[in-house]
Amino acid sequence: MTKKIIGGNEAVALGALHAGVKVITGYPGTPSSEVIGSLWGKDLPGTKVEWSTNEKVAFEVAAAAAWAGFRSLCTMKMSGLNVAYDSLISITYSGCKGGLVVYVCDDPGVSAGMPEQDVRGFALMSDMPMLEPGSVQESYDLIQFAFELSEAIQSPVFVRSVTNVALSHGVANVEERILPPDKKPLLEKDIMKYTKAGAAICMTQHRDLIARLEKAGDIIGEKGLNRLHLKGEKGGLGIISVGVVNTFLAEGFDIADRFGINPEEISTLEAVTTIPFPKKEVGALLDHCGAILVLEELEPHLEKGVYLEAYKRGAKVRIIGKEDGTLSRIGDYDATHVVKGIFSALDKPVPEELYKTIEAEKHCAARPITTCAGCPHRGTYMAINQAVKNLGYKKEEVMVTGDIGCTILGINPPFHTIWTEVAMGASIPMAQGYVYSGVETPVIATIGDSTFFHGGIPGLLNAVQHQINLTAIVMDNGWTAMTGMQVNPGTAPDFQQSGCKPLDLAQVIPGLGVENFFIADPYDLEGTTETIQKALTLPGVKVILSRRECAIQANRRKVKYGTVQVDQEQCNLCKRCINITGCPAISLGEESIVIDSGQCNGCALCAQVCNRSAIKREGK
Repeated sequence: MTKKIIGGNEAVALGALHAGVKVITGYPGTPSSEVIGSLWGKDLPGTKVEWSTNEKVAFEVAAAAAWAGFRSLCTMKMSGLNVAYDSLISITYSGCKGGLVVYVCDDPGVSAGMPEQDVRGFALMSDMPMLEPGSVQESYDLIQFAFELSEAIQSPVFVRSVTNVALSHGVANVEERILPPDKKPLLEKDIMKYTKAGAAICMTQHRDLIARLEKAGDIIGEKGLNRLHLKGEKGGLGIISVGVVNTFLAEGFDIADRFGINPEEISTLEAVTTIPFPKKEVGALLDHCGAILVLEELEPHLEKGVYLEAYKRGAKVRIIGKEDGTLSRIGDYDATHVVKGIFSALDKPVPEELYKTIEAEKHCAARPITTCAGCPHRGTYMAINQAVKNLGYKKEEVMVTGDIGCTILGINPPFHTIWTEVAMGASIPMAQGYVYSGVETPVIATIGDSTFFHGGIPGLLNAVQHQINLTAIVMDNGWTAMTGMQVNPGTAPDFQQSGCKPLDLAQVIPGLGVENFFIADPYDLEGTTETIQKALTLPGVKVILSRRECAIQANRRKVKYGTVQVDQEQCNLCKRCINITGCPAISLGEESIVIDSGQCNGCALCAQVCNRSAIKREGK
């Protein structure tokens, strides 16, 4: 065993390797991406690691390997579980042979975008066990136990992490990788188990699933994973916490101690599961305590279980948490939430000193989130805006739907181009909905290449089938960029895993029945603008593939498209280049604008909007 400083997601990856995992699949999504990211490119004989097209595909691949008798891990963020759930619930009804673990990360506080979704609700709907690590070490340990539990009950198991665990770092005890067993895959033909062909089959499987969850609760109880500590005299305060909140208890107790509260008089239940509900441990706490504080981020799933258990036992215990308004269902937790809860439970005023924090953000200059220097999406946004203007429309007259990823930065200044962002692949169907609603001005949908592969193709197929008058712009930078530069089906061959065949969107899109198909270079502002203008005047479905490699990835390989120079005599500091491009490589000097050669990759979009020829590109 070796002590290492690792991240929470890396701990999951290393734990899975020590558990002898055979297949690891997933789709990149912060805060879960580093599980596969930490393994990418490593030599792992016997274990297959892949970035899948989307989460549903990823889970189906992993599930089949588990049906064949091998341990499999599928990773995703909370929003990805929405995509995978159609298959997940049916496969869970069937159960599994080899251990099947679904690692999913929630994002309380919304540090990575999308909703504050609490995936424990999915575990409740699915009658699936869900383990909730609260630290890097627990992430390593519980992922291994999840495989054991899955095989013991022959059913998939969730491991739910949150941003403050998944992206944290800490010292953990880790062990060497264990190779997957060298055995033949199990091929089991069992219609009653592996199909949903009839009500009797489905209800039998559902009955078995419920029994498997109950068995999981027994195993977790025997392991003592939910840590119960009864303290003080009977009738005192008890705290129930789960997952990451467990790690805040010690700090919260230290703070409370400074304000005269004795932690040694407070009983605790530090749970690692909400589903199955730790009924026995909660019952013991209800028998011992007169008041119970429930600490959990987001939804009060655990708290509601405590209320129900108290009602069933006839326990006259005061319960403090979200349901009584003490704590919020919004945002992530820290030690101050522990202290606030303790003081509220003890009917004491919360010390004002607790809320005296340094508000450093108030002293920071406002800085809008924009695309990187040299980002090809910049040229696409600029071209959309110019094409709309050239056709005589105002910005507020032309709907431009957006999608997930770097492309959504078009909502921000200086572009103000994108109107909507909903979910992976939603841009084209939503554009169709606006057309159906009777919008007479052009409707544009924008979507990135990885998002198009993930969920955009069905929407485009639907638009083609129904011959909708819309223009879709697929912004192809060759990478799944916003989540950390993972490969997708269209990434260049040099970066794919051995044996993988990349797909060219220039061939895929026409193959979907698109007749009006165009390819544009977003670094060519005039050409891209003309292409968009033309598309907006044609009937039916038009698709423009606006393609240039992600600037960050190109810069890593020292790719430069020329050198941009400023003619100080011609520059009059009109700031047109800054106001239109918003490029972070451009700043104001005393006599002219200044271009940071370290950031600039020579895209020359700034030169193309300068009306005094004060910016010039030399070279390519």
